[in-house]
Amino acid sequence: MLQIEKKKCFIELGRFLNQFSSEKSVRNDAVLNNDLYYDDFIRLIELSQSHNGWFTPEQVYHSIQSWAKALTEENLNHWLSKYDFSKVHSKTVGLILAGNIPLVGFHDFLSVLISGHKALVKTSSNDQHLIKFLANYLISIDPKIKNYISFTDGKLENFDAVIATGSNNTSRYFEYYFKDKPSIIRKNRNSVAVLDGSETHEDLVLLGEDIFRYFGLGCRNVSKFFVPKDYDFQPFFKAIYEYKDVIFYEKYSNNYDYNKAVFLMSNFKLLDNEFLTLKEDASYASPISSVFYEYYDHLEDLKKQLENDAEQIQCVVSKNLVEHSIPFGKTQQPELWDYADNVDTLEFLLSI
Repeated sequence: MLQIEKKKCFIELGRFLNQFSSEKSVRNDAVLNNDLYYDDFIRLIELSQSHNGWFTPEQVYHSIQSWAKALTEENLNHWLSKYDFSKVHSKTVGLILAGNIPLVGFHDFLSVLISGHKALVKTSSNDQHLIKFLANYLISIDPKIKNYISFTDGKLENFDAVIATGSNNTSRYFEYYFKDKPSIIRKNRNSVAVLDGSETHEDLVLLGEDIFRYFGLGCRNVSKFFVPKDYDFQPFFKAIYEYKDVIFYEKYSNNYDYNKAVFLMSNFKLLDNEFLTLKEDASYASPISSVFYEYYDHLEDLKKQLENDAEQIQCVVSKNLVEHSIPFGKTQQPELWDYADNVDTLEFLLSI
């Protein structure tokens, strides 16, 4: 199957996904195979929370819209233009996907197929329905792509390379188990924001999106701030009041109550607005409903710290304070060429 044929399948998938929105889904009769898939996808979105309590319809719709915007002919051409696929010999690539946010493993799935390889997919039990549905839609567009996609519920077998995503603990198992295969092994990472007090109200509202989208469960969610001494957190708390309704979601509320109680029993000093706690802490990984913060004296020293800790950090958000940082509100809207852990997935797939 030619790459141009696969690309057409994903462009059509992008058109299909573009119909669905948390505000209002609008059926486009020009989209292929809508009669077979449109209504079923609406039902699957509405059922997603029963499969994973964190996958509310709003969060699933957000992920779907992100992929709809990514899967355009322009984006795919731009992404693929710098690679030479002429020497690819199709191999089977095992994918062990995470399930912390909706469709979190779809980029790996797309990368394997678009590069000319076959995807052997082991989904997370927390996100096992959405990607299978999208795979079936791709097959309906061009049945030849079925030869490149398979799913397994058991252990991976008969594969040539692997891309596995998990925790720091599972990564050690992956590294041992897959030591004889070409691999990308992804571990825990967190994202940080660097603030200096010059941020506008609108900047801080957008920062709230980076914190609360997907309830903070993604590696691209901001889990820590770096702020100058004597930083005033009141403008931040005022800005994120827009996200107050998050506390009415039971799973988030339970985490907020539990983590706040643990902090208080340990006599930690907290800043709190009744739906988010801020705690001074040197760690990067804060629990759900909390963000850590750390003071810095000199921005240049902080830049060196972030560079030294790069393997723990997924993205840095700032108002141009740090080179290559992401604008506020954009962490959960990566482009196709924004690779997890800054590891070029397509370069890896071209090398196997």
